[in-house]
Amino acid sequence: MQTINPTASGAAQHEPRPASFNLLRWFSLASLLIIGAVALGLGYVSTGFVVNQSVERDALLTAQFIQSIGEAELRHAHIPGALTIGDVLDNLPHPELAGFDPRLQLAARDEFLDHLAQLPDLLLASVYGLDHKVIWSTNPQLVGVNIEDDDELDEAFEMKVPVAASYHRIAEERPEQKLLREPEYLFIENYIPLFNADRSKVVAMVEIYKEPADLVARIRRGYLLIWLATIAGGALIYGGLYWIVRRAATLLRTQERQLVANETFVALGEMSSAVAHSLRNPLATIRSSAELAQEVASEDSQKNIADIIGQVDRMSRWVRELLVSLKPMSTEREAVDLTAAIEQACKQHEGLIRRCNVQLNWSPRGYPKVLSHQMQLMQILNSLFTNAVEAMPDGGILTIEVQEQPGGRLTLALSDTGKGMTRQQERMVFKPFFTTKQGGLGVGLSLVKRIMERFEGSVDLTSQEQEGTRVCLNFRVAAGGDYGAQHTAGRG
Repeated sequence: MQTINPTASGAAQHEPRPASFNLLRWFSLASLLIIGAVALGLGYVSTGFVVNQSVERDALLTAQFIQSIGEAELRHAHIPGALTIGDVLDNLPHPELAGFDPRLQLAARDEFLDHLAQLPDLLLASVYGLDHKVIWSTNPQLVGVNIEDDDELDEAFEMKVPVAASYHRIAEERPEQKLLREPEYLFIENYIPLFNADRSKVVAMVEIYKEPADLVARIRRGYLLIWLATIAGGALIYGGLYWIVRRAATLLRTQERQLVANETFVALGEMSSAVAHSLRNPLATIRSSAELAQEVASEDSQKNIADIIGQVDRMSRWVRELLVSLKPMSTEREAVDLTAAIEQACKQHEGLIRRCNVQLNWSPRGYPKVLSHQMQLMQILNSLFTNAVEAMPDGGILTIEVQEQPGGRLTLALSDTGKGMTRQQERMVFKPFFTTKQGGLGVGLSLVKRIMERFEGSVDLTSQEQEGTRVCLNFRVAAGGDYGAQHTAGRG
């Protein structure tokens, strides 16, 4: 005999459902990380570019200024053009200077070095020979010191570029950085090579340490502006994308709910159609038989037979409303004259309004045509008129108001002075098969909501117990703004 494991079957029946993917949450985290990383990268690259360009430009101007000073001093001392300022800085004899007054060479050298010492924003200036020994410096302690293992100095001698610049902090381990004063923030270090006459060889190297206050202030402002712009741009991009994805997530959730509702309506429609069609013939037979029996029945039986006919009519109305609410609705749009539709609904309910002793307040006039469907709009109005009048069995006032709204919208409001609804009933009123009327089916207002949303409209309901209910239909005005016939007659 086969045995069944209840634990296994129970586990199969209660298998956990996979967790739904939260689009908004994952996008918020992923986009924040990605946009943040990109913003940081852009800010880092941008600030580096601005600083490097500023420092290189300042260094190039400094190099051109120093070289111009050297050339001017050589011309002033009448030193032959075959020599440069770099050749005379080391005080070594040159064949080109044979018979030349050495005092002029020394004066040119001293004037050039004095100009170096007077450079603005200077922290330290040094001149190196080919052997990397300090020939001259604004710091006397460095004169005669041989600088070894200085990669930047070696690279400056080998590169043969007009100037090499860097922007950094003090490095205590570097012996050549014995500045005359401590910089407040950062400083610029420039290596300016001095070439021979044909620029084939670097014969000396000028090292300038400077702290240009104006340039440093501009660089710091540039830092601030770039980072503020980067953060603001990243925040704007993140905010815009978040808004778009939030709208998309909301739309997806709405479509998912609509899909579930549509599937529910399809299943209910198939089942209800089968039940309704099966009930129609028996109900018609019961009513016919009751009418025949009523003709020959005694007076005592007349009331019971009338009750039977009334209940059969109520059941038939249920079946008809159920079939109407569950059948597919047409999506064909047309421009509908709202004033004419209200007039027609008033005429159809004239008898009911009179029997219930209801006063109708409605002053018709011409309004723009609305985007809807004639038959479905009449379904909406018939449902709302019936609900409003039946809510006032002992009499009351039914008020109809139409107002044009900005943005191509038109609002139709129906207000009654009936018994109203509780807050809980007001929240549930548009759900299918929910009703506050005894013997009601609860499909009228749900059908109203579906039809209005199908034609880009909406419906709102507000109610107060023992004070009444107000239903507002918000229509979209049809393209062209055609106006219906101008009605001037009033109805009281």
